[in-house]
Amino acid sequence: MLSAPLAPASAAPRVDARAKAWVAGIVNRIGMADRAAAPGRGGQVTVRVRIEADGALGGIVLEEGPAALGERAARAVQAAAPFPPPPAGLLTLEGFTELSFPLTLR
Repeated sequence: MLSAPLAPASAAPRVDARAKAWVAGIVNRIGMADRAAAPGRGGQVTVRVRIEADGALGGIVLEEGPAALGERAARAVQAAAPFPPPPAGLLTLEGFTELSFPLTLR
């Protein structure tokens, strides 16, 4: 399958350090909220999390991974909420942001 060439790195949108730190903090907070650690029962899922302008949890979608781990990931996201409000530069015109990321559950 052929794909379109990638745009040069200079054309990539700039994300400021504050936004990067906010995203890293959210992912870390969710990972730390997973209290169901069970040796041999972990794995990785990809989740999409919607966060409202005020930091409230707007939704969780399991994008990839086993359903049982997805349920565990959803509990971790819910336990980590509410979140610090997203930086204005990450908000959509509708007033929310969505993050999609892999989450490793141990």
